[in-house]
Amino acid sequence: MREFDGLGCASAARRDRQRARKGFLSRREPSGSAHRIYRLFILMLLMFTPSVDSSWWYIGALGARVICDNIPGLVNKQRQLCQRHPDLMQSIGEGAKEWIRECQHQFRHHRWNCSTLERDHTVFGRVMLRSSREAAFVYAVSSAGVVYAITRACSQGELKICGCDTHRRGRASDEEGDFDWGGCSDNINYGIKFAKAFVDARERMVKDARALMNLHNNRCGRMAVKRFMKTECKCHGVSGSCALRTCWLAMTDFRRTGDYLRKKYNTAVEVMMNQDGTGFMVADREYKRTTKNDLVYVENSPDYCLMDRSAGSLGTAGRVCNKSSRGMDGCEVMCCGRGYDTTRVKRVTKCECKFKWCCAVECRDCEETVDVHTCKPHKKPDWLDLT
Repeated sequence: MREFDGLGCASAARRDRQRARKGFLSRREPSGSAHRIYRLFILMLLMFTPSVDSSWWYIGALGARVICDNIPGLVNKQRQLCQRHPDLMQSIGEGAKEWIRECQHQFRHHRWNCSTLERDHTVFGRVMLRSSREAAFVYAVSSAGVVYAITRACSQGELKICGCDTHRRGRASDEEGDFDWGGCSDNINYGIKFAKAFVDARERMVKDARALMNLHNNRCGRMAVKRFMKTECKCHGVSGSCALRTCWLAMTDFRRTGDYLRKKYNTAVEVMMNQDGTGFMVADREYKRTTKNDLVYVENSPDYCLMDRSAGSLGTAGRVCNKSSRGMDGCEVMCCGRGYDTTRVKRVTKCECKFKWCCAVECRDCEETVDVHTCKPHKKPDWLDLT
């Protein structure tokens, strides 16, 4: 699994620029001509990628200055928002790295582990073409990531267009008593508003089952961030007493949102489009609960056991598994019954740590030998070797 890292793409871009300069400036062409040729080179680089719809998710790998003009996949409204609010795009780019890391954390022990493709402007490749549970989770967590990134940037004063939530003023009360609203409440409503306008723009251009599915899961992701808003307070009083309190609303760590959406992934509901094409209905007629807060999907997932380029599956050959686990990370499940190889490796860890006055902790480097189990590759049937 490659973790999504915008720095890798940025450094590669710098190398490409240096090569471009060496190749073109050596002929002493006018700077305007060199600039046009460079832009053409970037566009060709983006064109010769797998034929999957590009996505705004790639913002995490590029800079806002490049994205607005060059990256394919942004619809007109998204491109306009990008050009109008470049500082917000910078926040969305940082947020993209964060929610992709969260996706990879949540699925680190699964056959599909939220792998990203380097220098691929679709980020996840063909796996997102299927309207599966995995696509449902990715759309939800990406939408949540935009809300989180924009809201945080507003509260930290990084954006000109928004700041703290000024609507919470006056007196209020909770289980600990009365308090005054003050401080800097996170402006979650602005984060949700902008995320809805930007993320949903592409889906609102078409009316099919996949678009409806994406819009629903986008909303679930946005609401998940708001669900975990918490009240933080500061006490005022003699000797630190809490005779008076000033409180504000703040977002919790994004991990709580990721954990919540991961549980929703486990209980995602299969749906299909209704007859008039204006919405969807649950595929299971026995299902009676509302799907308002559930993730929904249209197609069943592949098993992700073997590499399948058409489905975007990387397979599990070479993946590390847990020999003693009976869960998804266990060798039996992770390796799809193919078996596993065991390698004995030496690891150095910190041990026998002691506190030294004042103020340091000293540890020894201890070496231990551990067994690492990795899934065997798929074995071709013997008859294939005879042909």
